[in-house]
Formats: sequence, structure tokens, C-alpha cells
Amino acid sequence: MLRSPHRRRRLAVGATLIAALAGALVPAAGASAAPVPVTPAATPAAPVAPDMDGVAAALDAAMANGAPGAMARYAGPSGVQYRTAGVRDRATGAPMDIHARFRIGSVSKTFSTVVLLQLVQEGRIELDAPVNRYLPGLLPDDRITVRHLLTHRSGLADYTNAMFEKTVPGFEAVRNRVFSYQELVDLSLAEPRTTEPGVSYKYSNANFVVVGMLIEKLTGRPVADAYKHRIFKPLKLSGTTYVHPDTRIKGLHVRGYLHPDEAGAPLVDSTEQTVSWAQSAGAVISTPADLNTFMSALLRGRLLSPAMLDAMTTVTPTDTTNTRFYGLGLRRYDLSCGTQVFGHTGTVQGFYTYAFTTRDGRRSLSAVANTSNHGAANTALGGTLEAAFCGKKPAPAATAPTARSFATPGTTDRPAEQDLPERH
Repeated sequence: MLRSPHRRRRLAVGATLIAALAGALVPAAGASAAPVPVTPAATPAAPVAPDMDGVAAALDAAMANGAPGAMARYAGPSGVQYRTAGVRDRATGAPMDIHARFRIGSVSKTFSTVVLLQLVQEGRIELDAPVNRYLPGLLPDDRITVRHLLTHRSGLADYTNAMFEKTVPGFEAVRNRVFSYQELVDLSLAEPRTTEPGVSYKYSNANFVVVGMLIEKLTGRPVADAYKHRIFKPLKLSGTTYVHPDTRIKGLHVRGYLHPDEAGAPLVDSTEQTVSWAQSAGAVISTPADLNTFMSALLRGRLLSPAMLDAMTTVTPTDTTNTRFYGLGLRRYDLSCGTQVFGHTGTVQGFYTYAFTTRDGRRSLSAVANTSNHGAANTALGGTLEAAFCGKKPAPAATAPTARSFATPGTTDRPAEQDLPERH
């Protein structure tokens, strides 16, 4: 087991939980534009106590695979528990701190989706209407709908594949650059489309760049205002911000470290950047506590109507494992114990994030490791989900820390899903 000399681990138990949902939710249902069958929600597994030793082992495994530090926070009926490991700043040796802020990458997509679905509720946009109805002439195909964007079924190419083909040079080329939404869309449209609209799932950051354009067109205000007034302030997310194009993370924060393509090359401190290459697809900054609050509040129905929440949690497969699915800006993972969790993964240079909750919003887990471009660390961090939501399992024969998988019993570990290109 690899351990940093500055390693710190703390356990805290608290009693604060999200306020109860004022109104019952109906079971997940609703129409899907996808041509594959909708996966019905399984009978919820009985809640179990989180295995915080297992969570700690997953953090250790992330560090063993290249992360300087990692942390995870669980909130459930019995209160709040967390673990931290390693350092948040390699230069000073400052230990990982559960209160520190960090870049959440593609977890931002769930924030953007909530805003857009609120606009659907208000009758200002329709899910199955063509995007070009609201942004005339933007896309080359009038068949691409708003729903196709939110489900990654538009066929718009992900421009980040070419942008970050060479990891560090690609990052340095955009670290301080400020893009317009149109410039990012143009980068996508310069490449061949990946699928016909609605035919199949193909993850693309371009989809949520267009979502940001829709939000700004419909509200007449920057997307930052929509996040603030519709989500951050109502939920009192004091540690969550969208500061594009400022490069800084203000206050107590985790520093992020990017792995170069060359094996053995030194890590690159990637903390300061505009994240303008992502914007509404990935530029939000948050904390573990705020992510727990957001995901729990969302699934408890505090941000969307029951009908919109049903639409958001109606999912289709993202691969052939039958354990991973995508709804509207929301992932669903089916864990080995039968528990289904909803949320999103996030990758931005120097950070991997997981933020998930049960369908009733009563149990939530957020985790971060301060590295990226090292998929083994990402997969290891994902092991926090199994430990937190499935509880104690028989001890494995191996002595070294290993990541829990999303797999059903008896199958091999599966790598984490990629939100950005991975070279390791």
C-alpha cells in the first residue's frame, strides 16, 4: 500500500440532512426518444450502513494509482461520515481537507440539465423540439432535438478528443484561452457526426455547450446567473460557484495535477485555468458537502416537478454491461448489491469526481481525487460507490488495496467511464 508522509484521515459523523421532500414522487416513467428499451427501476435494496473502511481503501487505491490525494463524503439517515487521504497541495504538503473546493468537471452537466428542465416546466422550451427552433441555423440537422442533447444522442462530435489528443500541450494551449460558445460548436461541426440523431448514445461535451447556449438565449442572462438563482441560492450551496473565465479557485481549495502522456514525466499543476473549453459542460466549482446536498435535493424533488424528475431518471444503456445508463444529464449505476444510484462523474484537468445518490435521495456520496489522465485512479475512486452504498463485503484474498467495481458478482472489474480522453 502506498502512503504519503503527509497522509491524513479523519472521520466525522454529523446529524444534518437535507429537508424531507414536501410531496410524494411517482415511480420513474415517461417517454424516451431513444430507440432502445427504457430500463425500469429495480426494487430498491434495503439500506445498509456504509463501509467507510472500504471507502478509505478506494481512496488508498486512487493514491496508489497516481493521485496525490483523495476524499469522500457520505450523507445518510445516520448522519455524515467522511474520509480524507493524502495531500491537497503537493508543494506545501497540506493534507486533503473535506471542506476544500475543487473543479467538478462534467458533474456540471447535471446542474445545466436542471436549469434547462426548469425552463421546460415553465413552458419556455420543449424537450422534443428541434434545437434550431430556438437557435436558428446553429446545427446542420433539424432532427437534433433538445432531448438528444441531454441524452448524448445528437451525434455532435466531441471536440475535446482532438483538442486534448496530446494531453499537456493541449491543456496548455487552452489553459488561459476564452472561447465563445459558437467557437466550440464550430470545432464540433468541423468533425464528422458520430451517429444519426437519436440512434445511439455517444458522449460529447458539445451537447452541453449547446445546452448553455439555449439557457442564455431563453433567459437573456449568462448561464452563471441561472445556476446562482435557480440552484446555488435556493439550496444554500455556499461553496459552489461558476466563475468562468476567472482562472482561480478562491478560498480553501484542492490543487489539481495532470498526468503527462509520457510515462514517468512529472505531474503538471493544472489548478488555474479558465475551463472555457467546457463552460456549461464542465466549469462548476464545488465541495463534497454541496454535491451531497445538490444530488440529494434533486432526487428528492426539490428542484424539479415529479414529471420532470421522472423524465430525467428515465435511462437507456451506455454500454453492454447492463450496469451503466444515462437519462437526461444524469447517470445511473446499478451496483453489485442491487442498489441503483443516480448522479454524474466529472473529469477536468487535475480532478476526478463522483457525485451520486439513491433514487429517494436519502443516501449520497461525493468523492474526488486530485489527478486526471490516469484512468486507473478514476476506476479506483469509483470503488467508493460500492463501499458506501453496498456496505461491508467479505474480505478479498488480495492484501493490496483494490478498487471496488461497478460489476455484478462474479464479473471482472470494469474501467471508469471517460468524460475526457485518457492516455493512461
